Amino acid sequence: MNQNKKVSRRIMIVSAGLVFSMAITPIQASAAVSADVLQTAGVASILEASLSAEEYLAIAQQAQGALWGYTNLGIANVESGNLNVREQPSTDSKLVGKLPKNAACEIITAENGWAHIKSGEVEGYVNVEFLLTGPEAKLTADNLVRTVATSNADALNIRAQATLDSEVVTQISKGVELEFLEDQGEWIKVSIDGEEAFISSEYVVVEEKLDTAITMTELLYGQGVSDVRVDLVEYAKQFLGNPYVWGGTSLTNGADCSGFVLSVFKKYGITLSHSSRAQANEGTKISTSELKPGDLVFYGNGSGTINHVAIYIGGGQVIHASSPKTGIKISSYNYRTPVKAVRVIND
Repeated sequence: MNQNKKVSRRIMIVSAGLVFSMAITPIQASAAVSADVLQTAGVASILEASLSAEEYLAIAQQAQGALWGYTNLGIANVESGNLNVREQPSTDSKLVGKLPKNAACEIITAENGWAHIKSGEVEGYVNVEFLLTGPEAKLTADNLVRTVATSNADALNIRAQATLDSEVVTQISKGVELEFLEDQGEWIKVSIDGEEAFISSEYVVVEEKLDTAITMTELLYGQGVSDVRVDLVEYAKQFLGNPYVWGGTSLTNGADCSGFVLSVFKKYGITLSHSSRAQANEGTKISTSELKPGDLVFYGNGSGTINHVAIYIGGGQVIHASSPKTGIKISSYNYRTPVKAVRVIND
């Protein structure tokens, strides 16, 4: 039989280890493929009624692989918190990472209610009940993808204006991602914790990305830490991915940087002001080499004026309400240059 004959055929579509079979004509294949794969990938213009079903499937597979680097995309579908990633497909198995709400993963296989996934530096198993897959995952991801500018140089200057004579707002280290706002040729306009700044386009890579899993190393708080510090840090992590709202203090519905800190510490009987500048003077100043989980790290502009605060969680990481685009997130404590560190938990 001629494999390229333009007639109705049965197409087998494999997604997340599940096989779907349906008999469709090439024209029907065109409509189906373009609806959930090809148009998203920007290749719908090559569709022709004369293509065979096999050719349409090949196009679909090629387009699918172009979607943000994922060939079999999964999106964490949890109401709040994180989806546990385990070493083996069992609830008794060791945790190897956490997949935050709306984070993306590559689905390697799926069997018996478990998906073998890889996301960022994490590889393991998650419950398929909490994953969006197929066209639903692609449509959801289209609204979640963000454009970032990633530093490819050490100690990279971030400036207040698009000129080398402008004030240096802060410095960022290699690999740090900033929210992309606009390409201005020699300069890229970015947002750093919600404030506009500029970075030389020569030293960044601009790309579209989806959030990925967090390794257990990133979530660790270290050894020899008091129970209250451990508890406070674990409490703060529960709100990872929740929204940033200017002036807000709600850990679930939205908080700004100081509002997030204020509300976390309030649970432990510690009263702080709703201002990062004020909070910087409400504890004991320490060096960054003395940081323990639960200490506060402050950031500022080029003149040293404090405009942002984060909670140190150990392992060189902080958790903070960063911006309306990213919400509450975990970053390296020196993702930008700290200007002050303060201890408000006395133990």
